[in-house]
This record gives sequence, structure tokens and C-alpha cells, in this order.
Amino acid sequence: MSKLTVALLNYNGKKHLANFLPSVIAHSQPHDILVIDNGSTDGSLAYLQSNFPEVKTLAFDKNHGFCGGYNKALALIETEFVVLLNTDVEVTSNWITPILELLESDSTIAAVQPKILDLKSKNHFEYAGASGGFLDILGYPFCRGRIFHTIEEDQHQYQDVTDVFWASGSSLFVRKRAYLETGGLDEDFFAHMEEIDLSWRFWNLGYKVKVCPQSQVYHLGGGTLDKSSPRKTYLNFRNGLSIIFKNEKGISLIWKLPLRIILDWLAILQFSVLSGIKHGLAILHAHLDFVLSLKAQIRKRKSTIRNTFNNPRYHGFIIWDYFLLKKKTFKKVKN
Repeated sequence: MSKLTVALLNYNGKKHLANFLPSVIAHSQPHDILVIDNGSTDGSLAYLQSNFPEVKTLAFDKNHGFCGGYNKALALIETEFVVLLNTDVEVTSNWITPILELLESDSTIAAVQPKILDLKSKNHFEYAGASGGFLDILGYPFCRGRIFHTIEEDQHQYQDVTDVFWASGSSLFVRKRAYLETGGLDEDFFAHMEEIDLSWRFWNLGYKVKVCPQSQVYHLGGGTLDKSSPRKTYLNFRNGLSIIFKNEKGISLIWKLPLRIILDWLAILQFSVLSGIKHGLAILHAHLDFVLSLKAQIRKRKSTIRNTFNNPRYHGFIIWDYFLLKKKTFKKVKN
């Protein structure tokens, strides 16, 4: 019996299944491959059954979102390890073995991501994960290989297996026992930045999160929600506030959350000018919904364990480093 299931969550993504599933099948044997269908209406299930009969399917009658879909699926999957794989990811030969060996070597490792490169520019890192994710003191995420919109060329400068604060949800290997112990992905997030919250909770429980660049995949990015979508801006800003409020220690939260809110409000002007007024309004909407959900946020905060295990969080200000000190690469930030 296989120890690992490659689980792809699909919602009206027949086009992506046609383009990317063949690489998954070719390079994932002998492990189980499961497509979880989130209530698609584009004929995805019939297409899978006709064209990829070797792939297992799990069908839901409605769209539960990224978080809900995976939570429901992992409650049913029986293997020890699961890969949460976006349907717009092209995998490569031997992409599973290095990470599976790493997970089996240390039971305290809860999650691992591969090196993620851009499918449209294969010598560059991909925005959503690159070679592992980090979080600054105010909760702004960045990566080894990507800070804000500066994306580095992959010159094998980040090839070491190392601890990271968060691992990308586009290609996320998890130890199922640890995943279930945390309660899984926060379904109130629906999608976007949920892997940062999950990774923080792994660290809080004493687990580790790592990147293993010896495994490599290519991510199309924006395959499920385009970066130009105001909906994506809304989710990123709303969920960013939720992550801090839920996981930050009390004394730190007193000053970090107000400062983060001020910076977000300054971002309204920037987004309105650079991306359009709909993106500025999306940030306002995100903050309004965060306030309206405060009772639920407080309840989740009370139930979240916040420990001081030695995690690799960056205790600097990435906005200061990037915009004022002009540190555009991960190595410059960390040196």
C-alpha cells in the first residue's frame, strides 16, 4: 500500500486537468493520485473518467473552497502523507522521493514544499512559494527567491534543505497526523494565505516546516484566481489580518496589529493607482469584513495554541528593507 496520496482539488478546471494531470501521472507512480472535485459544472468528472480511468476521484456536491475541500478529503484519505497539489502545477521526475525520504527521516516534520519555479519563465522562481516562505514582524509574507513583486532568477542559490516559516499551498506535502492535529486549514479563509496560518500552527505545536529544493515543480500561477482579480486582493488582505490576530502573542499583538492596519490603509492608495480602484475598494472591504467577524476571530484566537518554539520567523520589517533599504533579494535581507 502506498504511503502517499497526491491530492488535486478541482473546481471547473477541466482545462488544467488536461494540461497538467499527464505529468502528475507520469512522475508520481506508484503513489495514489486523487482528484477531489469541488462541485464542478464543466464536466470535469466525466472527462476524468473517460480520459484518466487510473486516477481516483472524490466528488463533492458543492464548492467548499480550497480549505474546506481539502479538510473533507484528508479526513477520508488513509495514507500517512498527502500532497496538496494545485491543478496548474507541472511536476518533474523524482519530485516525490526526496521529500518523502525527508518526512520519513524525522517525525517532527509536518510539512515540506519543493522548489517552485514559474511555468511561464522556467529559470525564475514562482511568486507563490519560490524556495520557501517567511513572515516578517508585521505578518507580511515573502520567499527565498521572491520579495513583493521582485522575482529572482533561479541560479541554485537556495538549494539547501532548511526550515522555513511557511510552505506553499500550491505543492504542499503534509504529514496527515499533524495536519489533523492542527484542525487542518482554516475554512473561514476559503482560499489564499491559508498555508501560512497552517504552517504557523504547525510551529506552535512543535512541528517543523521545511523546503526541499531537490524536488522541483513548475507552477502556472493564477490558474485558480488571477492576480489581477480584486477578489484575490480582498482575500489576501482579509486573511493577512486574520493570521496575525489569531496567532500573534498578546503583548506583540497590541502594537503589531494597529501598525499593520495603518500600512494596509496606505496600501489602498498604492493599489488604487497601480491596479485600479476596485483593488483599493477590495482592501477596504477586507478590513470591514475583518471587523464584522471580530467575535469569531476572538473565539478562534482563544482556541489557538501560541508557543515559543524556535521557528524561523523574520523579526525585521520587510517593507522597510525592500522599499527604503532597497534590499530586493532574500540573501540581502537575511545578511
